[in-house]
Amino acid sequence: IKAVQDAGYGASEKGAARPQSESEIPADTEVPRMRNRLIASLVFLAVLMYVSMGHMLGLPLPGIFHADPIAGGIVQMLLAGIVMVINQKFFVSGFRSVLHGAPNMDTLVAMGSGVSFLWSVWVLLRSSYERAMGGNAEMPEFYFESAAMIVTLITVGKLLEAVSKGRTTSALKSLLQLAPKTARVIRDGQEQEIPAEQVRLGDIFLIRPGDSIPVDGIVLEGESAVNEAALTGESIPADKSPGSAVSAATINQSGFLRCEATAVGGDTTLSGIIRMVSDASATKAPIARTADKVAGVFVPAVIAIAVITLVIWLLLGQTLAFALERAIAVLVISCPCALGLATPVAIMVGSGRAARSGILFKTAAALESAGRTGIVVFDKTGTLTEGVPAVTDVIPWQGVTDAQLLTAAASLEQHSEHPLAGAILRYADERGIVPAGVTGFQAHPGGGVQCMQDGQLCGGNARLVQQQVQLPAELVDRAEALASEGKTPLFFAKDAQVLGLIAAADVLKPDAAAAVQALQGMGLRVVMLTGDTERTARAIAGKAGIAEVIAGVLPSGKAEAVRRLTREGNVAMVGDGINDAPALTVAATGIAIGAGTDIAVDAADVVLMRSKLQDVPAAV
Repeated sequence: IKAVQDAGYGASEKGAARPQSESEIPADTEVPRMRNRLIASLVFLAVLMYVSMGHMLGLPLPGIFHADPIAGGIVQMLLAGIVMVINQKFFVSGFRSVLHGAPNMDTLVAMGSGVSFLWSVWVLLRSSYERAMGGNAEMPEFYFESAAMIVTLITVGKLLEAVSKGRTTSALKSLLQLAPKTARVIRDGQEQEIPAEQVRLGDIFLIRPGDSIPVDGIVLEGESAVNEAALTGESIPADKSPGSAVSAATINQSGFLRCEATAVGGDTTLSGIIRMVSDASATKAPIARTADKVAGVFVPAVIAIAVITLVIWLLLGQTLAFALERAIAVLVISCPCALGLATPVAIMVGSGRAARSGILFKTAAALESAGRTGIVVFDKTGTLTEGVPAVTDVIPWQGVTDAQLLTAAASLEQHSEHPLAGAILRYADERGIVPAGVTGFQAHPGGGVQCMQDGQLCGGNARLVQQQVQLPAELVDRAEALASEGKTPLFFAKDAQVLGLIAAADVLKPDAAAAVQALQGMGLRVVMLTGDTERTARAIAGKAGIAEVIAGVLPSGKAEAVRRLTREGNVAMVGDGINDAPALTVAATGIAIGAGTDIAVDAADVVLMRSKLQDVPAAV
């Protein structure tokens, strides 16, 4: 660790630097520090430029500067020295890297600025000596303003870079905010509320309706529906019963669960996602690695050219002063202002143009890699689809009207919190149907609901409804056909009468097919990646015009799938959920839908502010 730190980098023991809670994430001090450094540099640089070049613009200068150019030189030296001390980091890093035999861009910045300053000091001393000896009083040519301008310009680029890096910190904070702070556990036969980080493997913990689950575990008792959208991105809650696995940061919606802890602390699924976002965002873009390699050759080459320039002018009979000025000019002109300043500014201009179209590029690498995209990977839920279920089919059974079926369904579902119930109620409301009053409401997690309303009303899956009435084979076949299209069929019955079937599904966004077609028209390969079942995924992909589907994958699996695809081309991943964050960071270009979660937006390289899929081909 000491050797790495001596070489100018940071190091710590594996895992020691990874925060486990929001409070452990260090505040982003780099951006404020760089901003203050830049402001201070600009203030002194402005005064320096006025003193050194004001006379060229006809600006009034104190009389002493006209009467004695040496006085002006001394003031310029002091101002340039202050700016260089403010930006001393370039000199420390640059010369330290030379001592370790690995010169970098900071080396060129330090050399360009340092040599300009030292040469100007020499000119100042020589001019002072000549004046003292009765020589001419011409205004000597100083390079103090160049010495200060170089480090100030590069600081602008460094500030833009720091702003971009600061986004990783906010992404990690957003992820850690999901984890609940406390847990209810059974200790010594008593229920106790303890901090979540104190839960141990094998502890029995209790989850009431509305609670956020503190650690990964397995259900021992109880049945419930758990909203796992935080991890899987799927809008429909997963049904849990004894033997089912539960994950930290997911939310219990209905029943009471008694669970055993199977993974705690850094081993939970949520911690795994945090670890992947942290690790992936710590890796360098390929172009950044290329720049480092170029710097290793560029710096020695520039120094060599400067030396050759000095030698050639001396051989041609010029004075040492003349030859030195030309050698210094090579060093100053070679200072990488293009890499340090022009590129970030060009990126800002390009990003501004994109932002006016609702496309936010976060980094230089994002602009570059987006243009090289060969494979576009879409998440399904909330990205290609709306993310909330909507009623797609209403099929009344013999003698029952649409209005009768919808009235019964809305009456039955009005007290349910299930997303499918919400879809039915919204659909009924749009058609002016008012639910009737009911009594004896009873929910069956994973099955459906029952209540009384002039008889026994029942709705849900085939298993539950068949306990009350015999379902016709024809209606069951219709339900299976709808299920094959990725829809969720719900049966409804009243007493011994079958009322019909209502199907709901997470529907495709209106512009999804057009966006996919546009990408394919550009010669790009389009893939759909989802945690949903193969059958549902294929049904949605077919409507969107996507032939290649990777289904049934967990968040870590999404990142691995993107990593595999990366071997075949430059991958752009389009997603909206927390579960997409690792895949967004692994992809060459992560594209987040603006209406998605804050974490996805923070983890991505590109954000589609208008949440329009048509902006994906526009970004490329």
